[in-house]
Parts: sequence; structure tokens; C-alpha cells
Amino acid sequence: MASVPSLASSVNQRVADALASALPEAGGADPLLRRSDRADFQANGILALAKKAKANPRELATTVVEGIPTGELIQEIEVSGPGFLNITVADRAIISTLAARAADDRLGVPLNASAGTTVIDYAQPNVAKEMHVGHLRSAVIGAAMVEILEFTGEKVVRRHHIGDWGTQFGMLIQYLLEHPHELDHKSGDGDEQASGEEAMSNLNRLYKASRALFDSDEEFKTRARARVVDLQAGEPETLALWQRFVDESKIYFYSVFNKLDMDIQDPDVVGESGYNDMLVETCKLLEESGVAVRSNGALCVFFEDVKGPDGNPTPLIVQKSDGGFGYAATDLSAIRDRVTNLGATELIYVVDARQSLHFKMVFETARRAGWLNDGVKAVQLAFGTVLGKDGKPFKTREGETVRLVDLLDEAVERATAVVREKAEKVGLTEAEIVENGQYVGIGAVKYADLSTSAARDYKFDLDQMVSLNGDTSVYLQYAYARIRSILRRAGDRKPVAHPELELAPAERALGLHLDGFGELIAEAAAEHAPHKVAAYLYQLSSLFTTFYTECPVVKPEPELVVGENRLFLCELTARTLSKGMSLLGIRTPEKL
Repeated sequence: MASVPSLASSVNQRVADALASALPEAGGADPLLRRSDRADFQANGILALAKKAKANPRELATTVVEGIPTGELIQEIEVSGPGFLNITVADRAIISTLAARAADDRLGVPLNASAGTTVIDYAQPNVAKEMHVGHLRSAVIGAAMVEILEFTGEKVVRRHHIGDWGTQFGMLIQYLLEHPHELDHKSGDGDEQASGEEAMSNLNRLYKASRALFDSDEEFKTRARARVVDLQAGEPETLALWQRFVDESKIYFYSVFNKLDMDIQDPDVVGESGYNDMLVETCKLLEESGVAVRSNGALCVFFEDVKGPDGNPTPLIVQKSDGGFGYAATDLSAIRDRVTNLGATELIYVVDARQSLHFKMVFETARRAGWLNDGVKAVQLAFGTVLGKDGKPFKTREGETVRLVDLLDEAVERATAVVREKAEKVGLTEAEIVENGQYVGIGAVKYADLSTSAARDYKFDLDQMVSLNGDTSVYLQYAYARIRSILRRAGDRKPVAHPELELAPAERALGLHLDGFGELIAEAAAEHAPHKVAAYLYQLSSLFTTFYTECPVVKPEPELVVGENRLFLCELTARTLSKGMSLLGIRTPEKL
């Protein structure tokens, strides 16, 4: 089915046509239509156009209004102030447009005609290290962007750039080779495999022990560095141990992502090691093209606007003076692979804002090398820090980084208690309480993250997150469950759109907001802004609450056609909430 034009786009076109007729030289100009508290919409573009044409803006606005017919689409239009147009749409147009939207499986969300291939880099944990609260935002924001982009027609390739290479692995492997009893004791013995969390907890302890020895024993440090050379050379015993760490870590990663209700596929996990074979060629291409130059033996890229505290240029080091490769070489090789082999037209990196300078330099280097150009762009979807209630980086009481699994388990525990309080009233079984507790708890964590602009820090407050009041996922989930309950209680009466009816103010407000869903999703996709979806859904739930309070749906039972029309608004609201929440990776239980 073709996408359903919104009321805003239909009204905008009417005004644009009348404007072009009144002022031919303004043909194609944007009337700058937006929602208004003075009417349904306000067009503000006439002032600037009149000034450019040296015309009286109010006279031009009056001429434009005379050229716009009222009736089926526009009920009333008036000139306000120096030349604004206040526009009220017809009730019939609201319901007719919503009926077309309801008949579309996509709820009228347009497919992007110019969609390309986006490679999105997100959820990047490190092998042999436990995931902590700092890994939350990349995973949650990235997964939401994948869903939003795919729904708007983009071909999306997921990439999880896990940390699986480097000095730390030489250190860890050497330690285990010298302490083999710890390997047998801590990482499973024989055919008996530790669970994902147990295996990672063991690896994490071993990592800390090897790090302590590495920092205190120069001879061990030398042996560990030699082991890195063995790893890079593919020495069989070293490589086999490395692979074991990667495999055990993946089992753990997938168990955590499963708690987060995220689907991470093995082929999408391409860590730092996946680009090893490209590193030498990447450096060669950069050096031969003059993009990178040798400086004190290292291969560097310099930038006029990047200087250190001493005022001297701070370069991007692609290859170290000892021949080793830095993160930049891997990131640049990944860009080459994603553009050349995956056909990317856009690269999105969901990465901590503190890495912004690194990615700024990497992207600029790739542009100079010709790997990024007008047809291929790269952006960092930078995110802020998760803070505790005290406004400081989120830590345990002992000052340790909070383990992600502990945080998620506590969220589910708190949410299950909230669900249990109302379980008897809605007739939930114990199995439904447990399942809904998972959905509410994980949804609460995701929504708290996604309802904040990615670039901003946010406070992690579980008490607030699982609250039934305020801007929380629980409030949205309960709104959805309430609507499903209303539809069940309606019995034989069915949702039917009745464009001929006059709408109450709360019905109009709800209907106009529902109509904006398609344009909102397109905007969130284009701007990489999942928080706009969250804000839309919260306002939708709030408008529904007002509608339900002011407009009886089931009791007291309204006149048949009025009741059917209100049930229609209920059903479309539920479908919109469900779809919007699913794009954020949040479930909507039928009963709650």
C-alpha cells in the first residue's frame, strides 16, 4: 500500500499551491507549517517571502487565504498578526486520514525512496571482561536505531566491533600458560562448561591477576609482549587459547544481550581481529597517497585544528614506531571493508562521546584517503554517561563499576514487584507476572536511556524508572494494556471510523497526534534520534489518558456510532503505541 499522506502534508500542499498562485516567484517555497496552540496548524513562511518580494505580508497572507478552499480538508483559516496563517482542519479530514492510516500495516509510515545501506557499529563489549553499565547505552541506542532505520526502508548491516585483540591478550595468555591449574579450575574442566556469566567472571578474575603481575613484574611483562607477537604470527597454542577466550566471552555476551531482549547474531560480531589482514595495506595506502607521514618512526596523520596542551599538533597514530598498529589502523580498515565489501552509503558509530576526537580524526583521514565522500558519510552517534542519583558516574558503594547483569536483574526484580501489586486485579497468572516483570524491568531500563537525547548524560534511578507515573516505559505499557482491556470489554461493539461525526476537543487532539506518527518516525531516522520516538509515545499516552477521562468509551455507553468511533481511536492508539515501543526494543504486554 502507498504511504498515507498526513494531514500536515496535505494542508502544507494546499497552502503552497495558493502561495505559488498569489506570488508566482515563490513557487515551491515552504510555507513553514507547524502545529500550534492557536489552531491546529500555523503557517509562518509568508513573512520572509513577502519581505523578499517587497510585498505587504498581511496583504499577501490575505490573498493566499482567498485561494484556499475550505470544506473537506480545511475547516477554517484566518490571518493572524503580521501575516501568520492559523489553520483548523475539518473533523471529517482527521478521521478519514486516520482510517486510511489504520488500513495500512505500516500505519502510514512512508518508506524512504532514497534509502541506502547503513552499517551501524554498536554493542561493543571486550573479550575476557565483564560488561558493565558503560556498555548499556551503545547497545540500547544502537538496537533502537537498527529497528527505526530498517522500518523506514534502509538496508541495515549490524556490526559489533568487540575488543578481541591487543597487548592484554598476550598478557592473559602468558599468565594462563604459566598458571595452567587456574585455567582448569576456573574456566571449566574437561567437558563440563561453565555458564556464560560464570565463565566470564572467572576470566575477569584471571584478567585482573594477569594485569597485576604485568604491572609489577618486568620479566613477565617482557614475556607477555613476546606472546603478543606469537598471537599476531598465528602460533597454534597461543591462537587456540585466544580462540577459547573469544568463544567463552561470546557465550557470556549473548547471555547478557538476551537479558536485554536483544537479538545479536554471530555473523554480525566482527571484532578488531577481523581486520588484521587489512592493516598493512591500509598503512601502505595512506602513506603512498601522502595522507599519512612518518614522524619519529610512527605513521601519523596531522590536523591543523588538533593540538596538544603544548600547542604542538597531536596526530592520529596509525602505526607505532615499533611497527605495532593502533586503534586507528583497525578503525580505518573497518571503514574500507564496510564501504568496499558491504556497500555502505552511511556508517553510524554508536560510541561514547569521550571518543569524539578520535572518530573526528579517523573520519577526516578516511575522507582524505577517498574512502568517505559525497556518496558515503560517517557519523558518530555520540552518547553521554550513565550517572548515579548523586549526579556522578554510576558506581557501586565500593567504588567499583556496576556490572550490567546485576543492574538488569535488579530492574526486573523491582518491576516484578510492581506488576505483582496489580496482578490480582487483572487476573495475571504467576507465569504472566514473571514474564511481564521481565518486559517491564528491561523496558524501564531501555526507555530511561532512550527518552534522553543520546548526547546527554542521564541519572540511573530505578525507583523512578519503574514508576507508574511520569515519563516512564511502565506508564506507556500500562496505557497500552488499558486500551487492550477496553477493547475486550467492548464485547460485540467493534472499532469503526465515522468521519461524519463532530469530534470533542480530546478526540481531535488525540487524532491529530496519531496522524503525526509517520512523519515523526521519518524524522527520527533521518536525525538518528530515537529519543524523539520516546517523546512522541509519552505524549500519545498522555493524550489518550485525557481522551479516556473526557470521552466515555464503554461505560457509560455512548451512542453506537460515537462508541464505535472512540473504539477506533482506541485501537489505532494501541497499534501506534505497540509499533513505536517495538522500534525502541520494548515489549507491550496485553494485560498488566
